[in-house]
Amino acid sequence: MVNPLPLVQSVPSPGEAAAPLWRRLYRRKGPPSLFLLLCLNLIIAPAVQGATGPQLLRTQAYALGILGLVTILLSGYLFVVMFQPERF
Repeated sequence: MVNPLPLVQSVPSPGEAAAPLWRRLYRRKGPPSLFLLLCLNLIIAPAVQGATGPQLLRTQAYALGILGLVTILLSGYLFVVMFQPERF
């Protein structure tokens, strides 16, 4: 007698299902870096707003925080490029 039910494929575990996504995110370093930059800005922006008092709006404090972080990261990158040019 022939089995009327087709063979059922096994369901992958969540770790196996997410493996291609993790590989793709590992190759692209921009989105995780941007996410970490924005999370770090959640710590820096209130400090900027607290240091300036009521003169700055919240959006201006967040913008200054991002600008400061980008400036620090860019100067670090340029420092590495100047002293280790063979890597690039």
